[in-house]
Amino acid sequence: MLDLILRNVRLPDGRGPLDIGIADGRIAAMEPNLQGKAAREIDGAGRLASPPFVDPHFHMDATLSLGIPRLNRSGTLLEGIALWGELKPILTPEAVIERALRYCDLAVSQGLLSIRTHVDVCDDRLTATEALIEVRAKVRPYIDLQLVAFPQDGLYRSPTAEANLLRALDMGVDVVGGIPHFERTMEDGRLSVIRLCEIAAERGLPVDLHCDESDDPLSRHIETLAAEATRLRLAARVVGSHCTSMHSMDNYYASKLIPLIAESGIHIVPNPNINITLQGRADTYPRRRGLTRVPELRAAGVNVAFGQDCCMDPWYPLGSADMLEVASMGIHAVPMTSREAMRWAFDSVTLGGAAAMGLPDPTLRVGGPASLVLLQARDPIEAIRLRATRLLVLREGKVLSETAPRTARLSLDGRPDMVDPADYAPPALD
Repeated sequence: MLDLILRNVRLPDGRGPLDIGIADGRIAAMEPNLQGKAAREIDGAGRLASPPFVDPHFHMDATLSLGIPRLNRSGTLLEGIALWGELKPILTPEAVIERALRYCDLAVSQGLLSIRTHVDVCDDRLTATEALIEVRAKVRPYIDLQLVAFPQDGLYRSPTAEANLLRALDMGVDVVGGIPHFERTMEDGRLSVIRLCEIAAERGLPVDLHCDESDDPLSRHIETLAAEATRLRLAARVVGSHCTSMHSMDNYYASKLIPLIAESGIHIVPNPNINITLQGRADTYPRRRGLTRVPELRAAGVNVAFGQDCCMDPWYPLGSADMLEVASMGIHAVPMTSREAMRWAFDSVTLGGAAAMGLPDPTLRVGGPASLVLLQARDPIEAIRLRATRLLVLREGKVLSETAPRTARLSLDGRPDMVDPADYAPPALD
């Protein structure tokens, strides 16, 4: 007797239709016309069953704080950082917890069940750190939440940043963070990368640095991060986030840098929504897109995973915990519209994000955890195109969220009375 059978679904790799049988929180069977009974059966109607979505780069301490204490009028990264500096002193644990939990509710409804969030540790009170450690415990049954000790004001630029970062790690924060391009000098930035990687190596922790979130082609801290990952044998425990200066580098230097990144085994996490809105603000025309060199990194074998970064905070007034929106933005910004690249964009917010966070491979398979999202789409490209409705969200066999299919009822003479967006896909193109 199974707990649940999800019938007639397709998988991201093209298999299907097939049925998924679930028992004791695990996938017990995956096959066409699965025989047997279950406490509940759900008809997938030929739709896509996917691993849950993953966001490997977020700032939950600031989320949903838009307008407090004021708006970012210039829309720049630097005004956002300054505005966050005004907000930090008036943060309370209760406010951080309330906003974070509201965001986590939204994330679950969107099938987003793994999040890595950077937590500013340049507040000597460590208010946000303590608050998000509590949030992590509260959401553990349904969200994998990793915390990064993030010295937002610079490890060396802020006089108490290193001591606070070490305190946060002692409190149980999961990952070492940093922002080398915000130090006072390039040399301080280089030294901060070395120091942070050594802390991670000493403690056996991952390291995830905001790296070169700048239009300056001479901001090259990703080079140091890759070299340190190799020297300290950190490899896949290392993430370089943003890396937007790479869009301004000359091709000759990039041709040296990208193989170095690939050789080191580190992950790269661009954040399309934020990168294309914060970068290039000083340009007139032509204007730079502001996103790192995604196709070139992929071609070199680097794991590239898109992150969301922000949602209604000092840096970004939009956002909805929708990783399909992030994948879509990446497709448009790169741009990359081949069938293969668009399918990869879907993988980048599921499988790629899990790898960047050091999580087990979430591919749906017999014996694996019954954690999945049923989408109102037939394949990954259609899911991105439609920002597909999350019909069902499961975590280890438990139903966390259910949403009715999105349809429109029409009143047009001689026309169908219902429109389902998923009915407008082209026939198989591959």
